[in-house]
Amino acid sequence: MTTVLIADDQPMQRFGFRMLLESQDDMTVVGEAGNGAEAIRLTDQHHPDVVLMDIRMPGLDGIEATRRIVATGERTRVLIVTTFDLDEYAYEGLRAGASGFLIKDALPEELLSGIRAVASGDAVVAPSLTRRLLDAYVQHLPPTPGSPTTSPAMDSRIASLTEREREILTVIGQGWTNTEIAERLHLAESTVKTHVSRILAKTGARDRVQAVILAYDTQLVTPA
Repeated sequence: MTTVLIADDQPMQRFGFRMLLESQDDMTVVGEAGNGAEAIRLTDQHHPDVVLMDIRMPGLDGIEATRRIVATGERTRVLIVTTFDLDEYAYEGLRAGASGFLIKDALPEELLSGIRAVASGDAVVAPSLTRRLLDAYVQHLPPTPGSPTTSPAMDSRIASLTEREREILTVIGQGWTNTEIAERLHLAESTVKTHVSRILAKTGARDRVQAVILAYDTQLVTPA
């Protein structure tokens, strides 16, 4: 059973999410939060598998709430939902540690499959959409602590990667799927999956979305 916490400042939106989720045999809603602070408190209380997190909420917003939830190191994963599919805040939400990004008017089946994917450890945002999002907004965002000032080879977060792993991290950041990587680099898809798993383990990235963020942060990939 996948447990979900809904964090949204609109009561009717929370009600709609709850009705949809509780119509599923494999999901249950363990709580509802109207702001980021409440989302953190209820996450600490219920330890849900997934927090469905709105970005714009009063007081503590969804980005900071995501950052604090992820920082605890608990198993709870965050799926961001927002009104606009290229909301500039979504990039910051992903950087804060969210495992996915969906639009509020996504089809019900898309939302449900997204929650299931995040709960199982996958990323919801397709690589192509992730790159589009980053390309559109990364150049407009202020620098963050830890942003590189030296060449990618000198960045400590990727220093332990082999040459092949760094190559694969680069093309992940460029939006290639595992199948595309296998075909273009002449590798077995199982080998690509092994490389991706090792990249995530070595860099501490939670999932593929975070690997894309890392590729941008370390300047292996730059905005188009």
